[in-house]
Amino acid sequence: MKDRLFVLMQYVLPQHGLSRLIHRLTRIRTRWFKDAFIDVFLKLYDVNTDESVGRVPQDFASFNEFFTRALKDGARDLPAAPDAVASPVDGTLSQSGPITQATLLQAKGHRYGVADLLGDPAAPDRFDGGEFATIYLAPYNYHRIHMPIAGRLTRMRYLPGRLFSVNGATVAAVPRLFARNERVVCEFDSDAGPFALVMVGALNVGSIETVWAGEIAPAPVREPHYQDYEPGAVELARGAELGRFNMGSTVILVGAPGRLRFDAGLVPGKTLRLGEAIGATSA
Repeated sequence: MKDRLFVLMQYVLPQHGLSRLIHRLTRIRTRWFKDAFIDVFLKLYDVNTDESVGRVPQDFASFNEFFTRALKDGARDLPAAPDAVASPVDGTLSQSGPITQATLLQAKGHRYGVADLLGDPAAPDRFDGGEFATIYLAPYNYHRIHMPIAGRLTRMRYLPGRLFSVNGATVAAVPRLFARNERVVCEFDSDAGPFALVMVGALNVGSIETVWAGEIAPAPVREPHYQDYEPGAVELARGAELGRFNMGSTVILVGAPGRLRFDAGLVPGKTLRLGEAIGATSA
């Protein structure tokens, strides 16, 4: 009953208004306020800061700086195999599997279109028959996003939308949630063909940013925005930082048929660590 009420409440909440408020609050630099904010969060979520640069509230200028804290050098290792796909984030696997009839599995009883997710009617031509993986970032996770394989950015899309929560109860109840929420789609070319990494916004997600464009969401004008990139303009190695969530959400990886394969051991609920091998590529 609690889950049903939570989901129903989200349809009437001022989702963007609440998220803009969180965006402002998380950037307040008043010492007593940001220290208290961080301290409460640390206690609520039992955050492990042993691996991060900065450990206590006084080490951070704002709550957002704490939330997007960097990891210490050497805190994560990349797979030894050059063809391994590395987990782009710390998080929990929500779903993975084949893209069939140009759709991805959201939850039992819910599928959604790859064209809707990526905001591109031609997406099925590139990705139908490929594979996907959806990874949920909890509030206590590390919130920077890294490259799963080396790639050359070809296009970035900002797609405005709702800001439903991406917790399990909401994902199971709201049809096409990931194709309805605000999101930033980054498409890359690679030695293993095209792939896409989608950063999905959610309730209370203050912003989404990339290393090459800065903060993209919230956008001053909530209209779809497309940016094409010349070959070689943005090239990132496997493991390089790609972007970050300023509050938590979900990352979806989409790969081309036969070129990016996820491990059979990726089952819903599996805990993933940044850099962990989650699949392999085929040239």
